[in-house]
Amino acid sequence: MLVLSLDSASIASVALSRDGEVLRETATTDTRSHAEALAPAVHELLAAEGLTGRSLDAVLVGTGPGPFTGLRAGLVTARTLGFAWGLPVHGLCSLDAAAHRAAPLLTEQGATEFAVVTDARRKELYWRAYTVCTDDDGVRAVPASAPRVGPAEDVPAVASVGPGTGLYPDRLARAVPGTMDLHPTAADLARAAWALTSRGKTLSTDTAPLYLRDSDAKVPASVKRTPA
Repeated sequence: MLVLSLDSASIASVALSRDGEVLRETATTDTRSHAEALAPAVHELLAAEGLTGRSLDAVLVGTGPGPFTGLRAGLVTARTLGFAWGLPVHGLCSLDAAAHRAAPLLTEQGATEFAVVTDARRKELYWRAYTVCTDDDGVRAVPASAPRVGPAEDVPAVASVGPGTGLYPDRLARAVPGTMDLHPTAADLARAAWALTSRGKTLSTDTAPLYLRDSDAKVPASVKRTPA
């Protein structure tokens, strides 16, 4: 399976993978240029491998949670490319992708429960709790809650990883040092999705964004008329 993955829930990133092995990836930490960065990155990754969109088997996109503008950029790009190339588009929670990368680290520290936390702005965090499971297939993160948004005090008193840990370290019970750069990325998505399919799971075709709260933009209750 040759898959193009995109995620813009936290940072804008694109990855090209074959059977879970990431061939190429790129990311930008500029949170104001998601829409501008994604399409050129896709073109560059495919060109570097001598491929076209028709060479792919599927498109994978992170569904968040994330801020409205950035998250929409990745979802719209993925859906558009899938439509143009006649490919299935699958969605995966971005926090689950980061949790897949974090699980081995938490195992080394002896933790059996943890949460991935990212910046939700408005002095809040996006988060999801996980348990660490070790079996014949290796170490994996199993969701223990739905994705949520709220103040740092709402995060369970478990080990916390991700870019949100550096925002409110005094208010998170057990922030794991050195994990601020653990942003969900397209490469994480690719590896997490392959781990799921390798265990016989079917990837969702639901690409609805996990906004978790209303937009900051509001429609005025009434329109003011100016004198003629």
